[in-house]
Amino acid sequence: MSTTGDRVETAGPPPAGNAAPTATTTTTPLPPAAATALAPTSDVKKEKELPVSSETPPNDDAVTEKQAGESVAITDPAKIAEEILRGPNGEEYPTKQELDTLRRVKGKIHWIIYTVAFCELCERFAYYGVVQVFVNFIAEPLPPGSETGSAGTYGQPGALGMGQQASTGITLFNSFWAYLMPLFGAYMADTFWGKFKTINVAIGLATFGHILIIIAAIPVVIKAPNNAAMAPFIIGLIFFGMGVGFFKTNISPLIAEQYESTHPRATVKTLATGERVIEDPILTISIIYMRYYFFINVGSLVGQISMVYAEKYVGFWLSFTLPTIMFLICPIVMFWCRNKYVRLPPTGSVLGKSMGIIRLGMKGRWSLNPVTTFRHMASDDFWERSKPSKVEHRPSWMTFDDAWVDEVRRGFKACTVFFYYPIYWLPYNQLYNNLVSQAATMKLGGVPNDIVNNLDPIALLIFIPIVDKFVYPAIARTGFKLTPIKKITAGFAFGTLAMVATTVVQHYIYVDSPCGDHPAKCAEGPPPNMSVWIQTPAYVLIAFAEIAASITGLEYAFTKAPKNMRSLVTAVFWFAQAISSAIAQAFVPLAKDPLLVWLYTVISIIAFLGGVGFWYTFRGLDAEEEALNTLPDSEFHGSRNKDEDPEATLVVKQRQEEQRRLREVQGLEKH
Repeated sequence: MSTTGDRVETAGPPPAGNAAPTATTTTTPLPPAAATALAPTSDVKKEKELPVSSETPPNDDAVTEKQAGESVAITDPAKIAEEILRGPNGEEYPTKQELDTLRRVKGKIHWIIYTVAFCELCERFAYYGVVQVFVNFIAEPLPPGSETGSAGTYGQPGALGMGQQASTGITLFNSFWAYLMPLFGAYMADTFWGKFKTINVAIGLATFGHILIIIAAIPVVIKAPNNAAMAPFIIGLIFFGMGVGFFKTNISPLIAEQYESTHPRATVKTLATGERVIEDPILTISIIYMRYYFFINVGSLVGQISMVYAEKYVGFWLSFTLPTIMFLICPIVMFWCRNKYVRLPPTGSVLGKSMGIIRLGMKGRWSLNPVTTFRHMASDDFWERSKPSKVEHRPSWMTFDDAWVDEVRRGFKACTVFFYYPIYWLPYNQLYNNLVSQAATMKLGGVPNDIVNNLDPIALLIFIPIVDKFVYPAIARTGFKLTPIKKITAGFAFGTLAMVATTVVQHYIYVDSPCGDHPAKCAEGPPPNMSVWIQTPAYVLIAFAEIAASITGLEYAFTKAPKNMRSLVTAVFWFAQAISSAIAQAFVPLAKDPLLVWLYTVISIIAFLGGVGFWYTFRGLDAEEEALNTLPDSEFHGSRNKDEDPEATLVVKQRQEEQRRLREVQGLEKH
């Protein structure tokens, strides 16, 4: 289906459960604007009608059905509930009891979703393939007799020789920059360009950055005096990070929108065994993100391993060039599938209006006492008083409805959840700098020190399918609701344990090293009698933390954000990584011998306290999970859709009424 103006295109199975009722008893084709409002689920096969007949007075508790060509109002409560629970395409929605008791299963995942995941695979190959060799490129000196940085089987690759502190600082800056840029990429996508166009702009920016980084690794540039290679390298990092950020914040919501567009709400299915189950779109989106994360780690694993050997045996120029070539597959796939993707147009004016809601809610409530101000923001009526229906004299910028205020409230809750994520990311950030340096002080047995951290993506590739196919379904069968808040709390716990394991390893390195607590520059004998593979528990625990918290964070950002702010809320999720990198800069003075045990101990304690604080703060959100996931669709007029046909507005309002009734029957509507 396609509509005129800003196009919304769909692929895959026919839509289910989100078509709107008509305004009269006669079915007529929808105008283009109304089709856009319904998109991408407007292929209506069966319609329920609201009571608008002039002969039958409207009844808020009635629905109508056709008998002998005439609309007849239904007033029996049982029949009303039965009619409301039957979708326009014949699908069956669950009752309140069924929501509480029936087992939930995933829906069918269309092949077009995997093409988006493949683009992310290519981008992650490019990102991690390049970043993986940054530490050696910056920290280690050029090996004797080498012009490219290669060192053979038993040598240590290097180029600039600036030391561990410099490499840690620059890699943390790269991480900070790459995760700051999603905020700008999200603003451009939600307000002006849309996700698809922003992704293609990101590809151009990142490609330019890749080219500059390749120039920095050319032998003649590496050997230039005064570390001249740093100039193109740092400029390349800036463009590289911009492209990564713009890409990252838009690709993850784009993949979930391909499913949500045709499966907007939970339905009841009967399996071949006779068991009645709920086909849950939220569960399906969770599984989509798990598989999406699987693709991410296929790309990162192959990129990291292959580029480490390219660096070791050929040189840094090759380890920077091959990821660039892989990255250029992304625009090819995007172009090929451009007419198959659901591409929701931007509405514009999103950020300013959402901030206006908060300003209105706090009008007359600001206090010099921050505790009082916080209590006012957390009060029950904070969002209610900002709804258009409660404002007597609406300001000109209030071009939305009450439902959009509820969506902003839900998105704000998600953003507050992400405020704890900088603490969660602290253990993960050790993966690509300090743990690489720790590996260099142990027995490598010919294995490059910067290949060992591939244990993390390897563990993810092993355990994601196990969790997807066995662990989560087994937990669901017990009746225990493993909500996102519980998963994220578990992620904090796994991250803490990973840092405890790293602390123990570092302690024994200091104990067994011939040079005591200065093993990194030890020339007095062999390294400690410790295989590098004893780092395995730390990497596996970090992988478990990612399954529990990283994947769930992406899912939470998508399902809780307003539909026209998904890139922005996803950007807040990724921005937590930037804040974490900034916090980690404060620990750089500890990133050297003999202070590394203290470094890992402090991070362990912070991660533990962060997990406890997270659960204490957000444990109450578990009870709201179902209601937050089924808010009615909203009406929003921004700078990009201000001229929308009034008929489209009517369609949205009718759909909201249908959804309100459904939520009432399911026990999800608050009174």
